[in-house]
Amino acid sequence: MKVEIYSDIACPWCYVGKARFEQALAAYPQADQVEVVYRPFQLDPSAPDEPLPHREVLAAKYGPQSVQMDARITELGAAEDLVFDFDTVVENNSLLAHRLLRYVLDTYGPDAQARLKGRLLAAHFGEAMDIGDRAQLADAAVEVGLDRDPITEFLNGDDLHDEVLDEIEVARSRGVTAVPTFVFEGQWAVQGGQEADTFLRVFEQVAQETATATAPTTGPGAACEGDACEVPRD
Repeated sequence: MKVEIYSDIACPWCYVGKARFEQALAAYPQADQVEVVYRPFQLDPSAPDEPLPHREVLAAKYGPQSVQMDARITELGAAEDLVFDFDTVVENNSLLAHRLLRYVLDTYGPDAQARLKGRLLAAHFGEAMDIGDRAQLADAAVEVGLDRDPITEFLNGDDLHDEVLDEIEVARSRGVTAVPTFVFEGQWAVQGGQEADTFLRVFEQVAQETATATAPTTGPGAACEGDACEVPRD
């Protein structure tokens, strides 16, 4: 089974969703048969290439309610043993980090990509990491066991710039409008940082469908059950 996870490092729900998804995967008996790949998506592709305080950025978008938004996600994160320190979070354009994740996927494979994704989320939300800073991105890659020299060489160039932008556009054209979005076997999608039990049910349902169905069911007539809904795919 293949699961493609569309997410953004700048998205707190993507951090929560990753933790819950991995809890479900750990409980799934056929976890060793599941391939997980992270796909790029940007909540704000027009974000400037400069570090800005999170509180300032969110307040400009949502006003006073931004404080309550941060408080809620901090509480939810704590329940998953995740640290959100929004007073120190630094926002920046996430494209460079997405390019690095794609490079790591292509060069080192999905397991290394998942490790780096987790490290970037933890450092961004809990350790004041600037995800637009090349040196800090290289440090994160080294921390998850990757080689600094090829990572630094990649970050200093412009490889995969157009490819990642194209991948984001393909995601939008296929109906991905919010993150995180978890796409199972290219057909069934779950949006949002659902509870681990929901993800586990989806694993089981998708395994059953792929084992018994003669053809996939797609399109706007597909049903929603609980928190899992299908998104039309090409």
